[in-house]
Amino acid sequence: MLTKTRLLLTRFFNGIQFGLVRAWLLVLPLVLVLSLIRWGQLIHFWPSGYTTPVSDVLAVAWQGFRFDLKVSAIAGFVLLLVLPWVSERVYKRIAAVLAFVFVLLSMVNLHYFGFYKTPIDSLVFGLVEDDTSAVLKTIWHDFPVIGSLLLVAVLSWGALHVHQRVVARAAPAGVLLGRNVFLRGAFILVAFWALVFAGKGTLREMALQRQHLTVTTSQFLNDMVPNGVIALKYAWDSRGQSQNLQDPLVGLKVMGFDSARAAAEVLGLPHGTDAEVKAALTAHPALPPGTRKKNLLFFLMESWSAEPMLYQSPQFDVLGRMAPTLDKACHFNNFDSAHAGTHPSMEAILFSTPITPLTLGDVGRKPIPWATAKIARDAGYRTLFVSSVRAGWRGLDRVLQAQGFDEIIDANTLKAAYPEATLGLWGVWDDYVFRYLKTRMAQPSDKPLFVFVLTSTNHPPYDLPPEYQRVPRDMALWKGETSSDTLLPNLDTYHYAADLLGGFVQEMQQGPHKADTLIAATGDHNVRSFGVYAEASRHYLIRQVPFVIWGEGLNCGNQQALPASHRDMFSTLFPLAGIEGPYINAGRNLLQPGAQADPINAARAMFFTGEARNVQGMWQLGNKSSFVCTAAKPADHCEFNAKDDQQERARYGLLDWNVRISLRKETKP
Repeated sequence: MLTKTRLLLTRFFNGIQFGLVRAWLLVLPLVLVLSLIRWGQLIHFWPSGYTTPVSDVLAVAWQGFRFDLKVSAIAGFVLLLVLPWVSERVYKRIAAVLAFVFVLLSMVNLHYFGFYKTPIDSLVFGLVEDDTSAVLKTIWHDFPVIGSLLLVAVLSWGALHVHQRVVARAAPAGVLLGRNVFLRGAFILVAFWALVFAGKGTLREMALQRQHLTVTTSQFLNDMVPNGVIALKYAWDSRGQSQNLQDPLVGLKVMGFDSARAAAEVLGLPHGTDAEVKAALTAHPALPPGTRKKNLLFFLMESWSAEPMLYQSPQFDVLGRMAPTLDKACHFNNFDSAHAGTHPSMEAILFSTPITPLTLGDVGRKPIPWATAKIARDAGYRTLFVSSVRAGWRGLDRVLQAQGFDEIIDANTLKAAYPEATLGLWGVWDDYVFRYLKTRMAQPSDKPLFVFVLTSTNHPPYDLPPEYQRVPRDMALWKGETSSDTLLPNLDTYHYAADLLGGFVQEMQQGPHKADTLIAATGDHNVRSFGVYAEASRHYLIRQVPFVIWGEGLNCGNQQALPASHRDMFSTLFPLAGIEGPYINAGRNLLQPGAQADPINAARAMFFTGEARNVQGMWQLGNKSSFVCTAAKPADHCEFNAKDDQQERARYGLLDWNVRISLRKETKP
């Protein structure tokens, strides 16, 4: 009996030793290939003329290596359940699959950064939530798919080749260990705990987490730290948090507050009870008696970045007929989007939510009380959603009807109205949107109109109607980055969309509705064609889009050059249009005097993934070390402002809390 027990223990420890050796022999080549991809990503996206201290690059490489070791060690640790017992053939297959998956995810991360200027985030799940066929066609058209897959195959093979060479060299050492029971015991202990601490990412400090991705003041360099595996893991975590609304304090706690009342106190809002806080979020000054309701036409322009407008001139025309309209418009030229994707930005604008995707599930099927269109409809408006895309995208046809839109006019509607229209990859050309709007505005209506317009032509693959006449430009006047091979076609589609909007504005300003109609437009996000904005002097442009308001007799105030963002738009537009209701105080009224001491009206912008910007610089909320000075003329003391950070964390936390506390019952089965 004793002999049998000893034999079983011997086999067990032999298996553990064998499994640990195999685990570490998997880890080493994975770390090598992930680090190699990171260096390739740095070199591939390094902007022309960009300089940074060598110490920062080395810090990024070291931190990236730690994350590579972390994910590889975790994989090895999990596989300890099978590695000691499988055959050599199965072991080789496991190594091959693991190498392929790790390399593929890091290559996806590389191209994802090239498109969105960020590592993989929750937008990646749009592959299945969007029109998957259209997304795949765009990827095929816009990215070197074959070349990338070949590179994945080569790097995976290289990792396996290194693995086999290491295995061959490790065999003699394994024989030596097998002769000495003390060496074997010491090896098992050291190898096991080394694998544990490698998976933790550190020996003494807290385990490597999301906040450890920030190691320099350069966001470009920080974005090089995560490999594809860890980036996808954090994206999955963020998505899980956005899908579960049952705990209303999740967002507040992330922002450093244990209650809504604590966050409201920071902002000077009533905070005696949660009910007082919630009421304060929808409290607005009464409009003057007799305020006239105006038509409000709001355009969310696909990929309408701010940078091309900086270089607008007759020799570098990107605006067409819009250019002459700007001298009578309120143009906010220091303005950030809410997100880096169309659907997240739409949700932020329509529902004042930092939680996204919010409406893809049950939440989208029931009215959200403060939805922008619902506020307008309850105020007596006829509400329309008009777009050149198919409304089935992300279930908009279902969601928007539930959220206050009376009519949905999409690519299919426009195709029926204009049989000559061609249904392309994403829908019809934007021209048909403006044709429809001109016709609709000419029709009598017993109610004022609220129209939310989403365009689509200025989107990869940057195709244009055959009849469009491309505008020659002096590219020497483009002062931005020129590394993207889609820069020129993107500028053409940008001009196409802006020119159509400008032509529509001109017609409205000369027509019968010039005194009773407001037109506003912004971009949903920036695009990859215009660069990665690594230089500190250009970094503020990374999220910037235009925000323009046209209307008769506008008083634009003094905030046109101050930091602002999507959250401020309807706090500005609704009072201007004469619309009252319980919409969320997500931002400030940009037509009121700016730069006030009141934190609710402070001149700051917020990106809804957790970044903020003031007149001096930008930073990740709650992360002092991430602050980057971005002012064109920095003050003597351009530095992180803890009070600004605290107030913006409170704003973000309360917006998150409002969604969760209001809608959590709607998600219960």
